[in-house]
Amino acid sequence: MRYSKWIVAVVIALNAWFTAAVLYVFLRVGSEPSTLITAWFAFTTGELLALAGIKRKEIGHAIRPIDRKPEGRDDRGTI
Repeated sequence: MRYSKWIVAVVIALNAWFTAAVLYVFLRVGSEPSTLITAWFAFTTGELLALAGIKRKEIGHAIRPIDRKPEGRDDRGTI
């Protein structure tokens, strides 16, 4: 996947921005939006896990061993 590194970098930047925004809101208001925080980090973690699953599946198809006959055997059976 060409854009996976870019997507990971964007998600990390968005998480940093979100954290700074939540800290600012906490300083101004005095309470934290715990449900929003939980939902945000669950969403971004899920996205990164989905991306990792796609990447892992791509790599798995690329390095799957070629079907070969076991050594010491041919089409006639055991030697």
